[in-house]
Amino acid sequence: MKQSKLLIQTLREVPRDADVVSQQLMMRAGMIQKVASGIYSYLPLAFRSIRKFEAIVREELAKDGCQELLMPAVLPAELWQESGRWKFYGDELLRFCDRKAKADLAERRRRGETPDEREFYNFCLGPTHEEVITDIVRKNVRSYKQLPMNLFQVQTKFRDERRPRFGLMRGREFTMKDGYSFHADDACADRGYWAMYNAYNRIFSRLGVKFRPVEADSGAIGGSFTHEFHVLAGSGEDAILSCDACDYTSNIEKTEAPALRAGVNEAPMGLRKDHFCTPGVVGQVEQAAGMKDAEHDGMPITQTSKFFLYRVTFADGSTRLVGAVLRGDHEINPVKVKNLIGAADMELLPLDEAEVFTGAKTGFMGPVGLKDVQMVVDRSLEGGVNFTCGANRTDYHHFGLDPARDLPGCTYADLRMAAENDVCTRCGKGRYQAFRGIEVGQVFKLGIKYSKAMSCTFLDEQGKENPMVMGCYGIGITRTVAAAVEQNYDADGIIWPWPIAPYQVHVVCLDPGSKEVLGVASLIEKDLEDAGFEVLHDDREGLSPGAKFKDADLLGFPLRITVGAKGLKEGMVELRDRRTKQVVKFRPEAAVGEVSVARDRIMQELETAGGR
Repeated sequence: MKQSKLLIQTLREVPRDADVVSQQLMMRAGMIQKVASGIYSYLPLAFRSIRKFEAIVREELAKDGCQELLMPAVLPAELWQESGRWKFYGDELLRFCDRKAKADLAERRRRGETPDEREFYNFCLGPTHEEVITDIVRKNVRSYKQLPMNLFQVQTKFRDERRPRFGLMRGREFTMKDGYSFHADDACADRGYWAMYNAYNRIFSRLGVKFRPVEADSGAIGGSFTHEFHVLAGSGEDAILSCDACDYTSNIEKTEAPALRAGVNEAPMGLRKDHFCTPGVVGQVEQAAGMKDAEHDGMPITQTSKFFLYRVTFADGSTRLVGAVLRGDHEINPVKVKNLIGAADMELLPLDEAEVFTGAKTGFMGPVGLKDVQMVVDRSLEGGVNFTCGANRTDYHHFGLDPARDLPGCTYADLRMAAENDVCTRCGKGRYQAFRGIEVGQVFKLGIKYSKAMSCTFLDEQGKENPMVMGCYGIGITRTVAAAVEQNYDADGIIWPWPIAPYQVHVVCLDPGSKEVLGVASLIEKDLEDAGFEVLHDDREGLSPGAKFKDADLLGFPLRITVGAKGLKEGMVELRDRRTKQVVKFRPEAAVGEVSVARDRIMQELETAGGR
């Protein structure tokens, strides 16, 4: 491919609206172009990388007998209403009405009525396709003999992100591989789950990036258990904890926190209500230092407590107040609280409502004496006594809190955020290490959530009708390509992993006006392409060598061959490795052999350094 004919415009300056490295470099390299907030065009270079990654995905899924199909991007409300997600998915679901619904709305208004337009929304842009695939299978699969079945698509999705940012990392429109499996029973579904888990490990290993599969929360999609796949990068939004002695790795929202004793050895005392006047003391450190009387000269922070008051909403629309109590030196994990309660949604009670309900300003609210509040307590307080807590009276705290005595009927559970250096709960030997990751894939075991709601059933060997057990498996295609850039770059530009580089070799002709130099560069281009290599030939005229080298480094293809008049006087051209910056000189006729050796070395290095 001649660069003079390529649709590309490189930029020297970082675009003002580019937030993260991948967005900055891909825009500067002429790979993506912003169309609207969170919506991008993929220009030829980016599209080549995207297609290469899609090919890896398809090849690995084919090994497990997965079948590819394509579902519509516009989905009817009826299917989402069947599953129950039309109401609860949230504002990320872009709902709208077609011309028939608009006509019905206009007719109602013509008659003088004032209907809510939202009641006429009858379609959405698909952010995910559980409902559609379930509808397909229930209409086409009836017997256990047809199961298991694994179906997938590579398709454009749309999620109406509140704050689209970070280029392809968190856009509104994106390309995704989403797959769904259907099984006769749990045991078969488990086998299918782990088959896809292993397939994803193969996919990301082939990609040439460092990654980790981590245990995670299933979130809005639902399901009984799940793993996320994260590309490791300092810019990652997700915190990951991994044991240094066993394979346990999980998203921090999911990581099991070890129970820690409060360290209080005193005999339990009665609750000293409003015992400490603590005006202006709301932080746990200050609270511990300020708890002084004739018997106590302050106390450790582990003897303080925190209190959070939530309003939770359940799937049936009912609501309840839930109070969560944990040690003063720990951080609350709302995901754990939500999962423990079984809530569909959960939010901290707004401050003005909380102050009216408890009778105290923030920092002085506590769990004791609150009516109609379900209390959950972190297990690190179980068996502990003599804690401090807010007195539900502004400027006052209690001392002597004994959860077992003062919070009758409370539930103990793991509610806190695990932290780096916590002892691993799985092996009991190692300690957690912290990483940052970019989520690029996830596998779910969905169970019968959708098949039961949508009557997706099969007949077993006895002729009995049963709901199919489902699995769900997604990969963010465009997000993964951006994540690879987030992990692979330097001050000069992108450093593409070989498997998804738009081109593998960049032939840079320094003197395209010279027939000899251009002829050698063109011959190298042809020889490499005939040998199966993908080559971009920079044949542009009117640019200095420095400008061409800057563009080559910005684009970041794995290998660069420089052809110039000075080198050809000695009968030599130059091969440069983009990642290591190592340079090798050779005769033009040896190009295929030298590039082959360099490719084999690069792939071996990726295999050694990549993956887990």
